[in-house]
Amino acid sequence: MTDDLRHPIFARLYPRLDAASAKAGGDEHRAELLDGASGRVLEIGAGYGANFPHYPEAVAEVVALEPEPRLRALAAEAASRAPVPVTVRPGRAEDLDLDDASVDVVVASLVLCSVRDPIRALAEIRRVLRPGGELRYYEHVRGRTPGKIRFQRYADLAWPLIAAGCRVSRPTDEWIAGSGFTVRGQRRFEFPPTAMPNPASPHVLGIAVRD
Repeated sequence: MTDDLRHPIFARLYPRLDAASAKAGGDEHRAELLDGASGRVLEIGAGYGANFPHYPEAVAEVVALEPEPRLRALAAEAASRAPVPVTVRPGRAEDLDLDDASVDVVVASLVLCSVRDPIRALAEIRRVLRPGGELRYYEHVRGRTPGKIRFQRYADLAWPLIAAGCRVSRPTDEWIAGSGFTVRGQRRFEFPPTAMPNPASPHVLGIAVRD
């Protein structure tokens, strides 16, 4: 099985869409996500490398996996400008080609909404993390009100087709807490701020430690 997942239209549009998100506060979220990270880091679903400028100097190495070829090429360009050493390579979160307990931090940034098997991906993340290692996550999550959840479930009939498999109704924060991690801290928020209904607006940003 190839590690490539091709979404050519999404791959062309996503950097532009994310640039607008960055101006609305997304860059601050990414900086918060990575603040205090150190050691050897694995980033899954690195996209076009939007996180790379935010890695602190205490990070010794980043292994960045991206299965979409166009986004991976953009990430490789971004890696050359990163403040820390970054290696970009193909790979999927459900089958990580890394040794057990070989990384200090795993970064999951707007990716667990789209992996095909998120429970398996979390098991793989736990496997490659050293005991006490951190999962740092910034994700779309299921809403808290019945109306929002219903809206998201209807949206998920079409949303994955236009957003490279992203499913907005996943309770990713609950899955993390139930997959052998202790949540050290997290916050939920609506993003981006808008008066228009948005099924992807509920977000969570947090740190969980491998038990």
